[in-house]
Amino acid sequence: MDLVAAAAAAVLVLLAVAAAVPRTAASIHAYDLEPFREVGNSVLLSGGSEGIVASEPDARGPFRIEDGRAYIKFDNITFWRSRESAEQHSNMEHSTGLIQAIIFEASDRDNIGGSAYGGQRSICCTPDLAKLEGCKQGEVIRRPSSVDPNWPVILSTHFRADYIFTKMEPNQVNITKTGMYNLFFISCDPKLRGLTMSGKTIWKNPDGYLPGRMAPLMKFYFFMSMAYLALSFIWFAQYIRFWRDILPLQNCISLVIALGLFEMTLWYFEYLNFNDTGVRPIGITTWVVTVGAVRKTVSRLLILTVSMGYGVVRPTLGGLTSKVLLLGVTYFLASELLSITENVGTINDISGKAKLLLVLPDAFLDAFLILWIFTSLSRTLEKLQARRSSVKLDIYRKFTNALAVAVIASVSWIGYEVYFKATDPFSERWQSAWIITAFWDILSLVLLCVMCYLWAPSQSSQRYAYSGEAGDDDEEAQSLTKGTSDGNIGLVKLDKKERNADHADAFSLEDEAEEDKLE
Repeated sequence: MDLVAAAAAAVLVLLAVAAAVPRTAASIHAYDLEPFREVGNSVLLSGGSEGIVASEPDARGPFRIEDGRAYIKFDNITFWRSRESAEQHSNMEHSTGLIQAIIFEASDRDNIGGSAYGGQRSICCTPDLAKLEGCKQGEVIRRPSSVDPNWPVILSTHFRADYIFTKMEPNQVNITKTGMYNLFFISCDPKLRGLTMSGKTIWKNPDGYLPGRMAPLMKFYFFMSMAYLALSFIWFAQYIRFWRDILPLQNCISLVIALGLFEMTLWYFEYLNFNDTGVRPIGITTWVVTVGAVRKTVSRLLILTVSMGYGVVRPTLGGLTSKVLLLGVTYFLASELLSITENVGTINDISGKAKLLLVLPDAFLDAFLILWIFTSLSRTLEKLQARRSSVKLDIYRKFTNALAVAVIASVSWIGYEVYFKATDPFSERWQSAWIITAFWDILSLVLLCVMCYLWAPSQSSQRYAYSGEAGDDDEEAQSLTKGTSDGNIGLVKLDKKERNADHADAFSLEDEAEEDKLE
């Protein structure tokens, strides 16, 4: 429990420091000789995709951190072409290659490119499209937006003479409409195959460097840290008060609370750092997702061992210990790889999609865990019914109901998540996408609170602990006490209790051995 107290104290200090730290704003996309790829009749490079909130109407004065401005700024963008491409031109030529930077809002995506006579869609203007669309051959096809004729924005950069590189003029595109913005660097010149680019772009929201989809999560993790902090204080107070009666199960719950508190706080400060610097250091993000993977693994193993009746109907897991630990290690590795893929180095609002090969193992292990948990719960309930342990049986029934509700909610939410992503391929609903991530953390906290309520430290905690005697329940003890007041009747009842206990112990031992074999 000292772990929870130390974590709670650390969180208070960190949050106090955070309140005093000035907040900055924007997101930095860095490019290090990134290669262009061929798409149709063009070569292009994706510069990023982010949800950006419109600049505040009264955003004036000198540029500063929280000035209410929103923009995309180009900084030290340099294009490199192959020497073979450069040697095709003389040093006297003025323009020897065109690259265009295209910025458009997701709803204007159909305003880029076109098709002639219903054929394949082209990004670059062709002779046929020049006649139909009135575009300029060798450039990107652009039609004005119905909302703002100045959008989509196109910024052009030319190679000069036979130079192998050219620099883009520093530019800043102000954002006046909230939306999901996309940036592409495109060349329609067939001689510029093998083009690369270096430099960076700065994407600024009015309040910070965080991309629009991630910004609400910073506030969410702050409130989650507060929720875990409140839970830890309540649990710690009870733990200290009844420390002599603490069960191993309650120590495990304490560990999960500490890990949850630590994880939510780390996520908050990771996002705060991202908001301040515009970058996500790989080391920091890896550390955060590792703590999260540990918390998820320990939480699931706790639920599994509780479902098996550890510390309640059986003193140890016996032969199942190695299997449970193996499952825990496997789940940790799958969760860690998935979390690293989704979060480490992720800046774009639509680039955090994990590979299918990493999603499937995680989903399979979760399904296997659910099956094992409910199978174990069924056997534990049978044992408690056979022993007539009504107090423990009542707790386990409530726990089973809570798990059933959690599973139903999870399956329903997965269905909604699939629907959400299937109906929003261009992330136009980015402002509400944070709820998808937040739901799972809220569900975990609610389930943890249920366990804290059911197995809260108290002076009667030992009533929930494993006992070698079958008649260890309060009601059975009271019945035995009443029986002894009538002499022979008490002896008869006591003898009956002993015979029942022997029978129940035999049943328990045989059942546990059989369960180990089945598992």
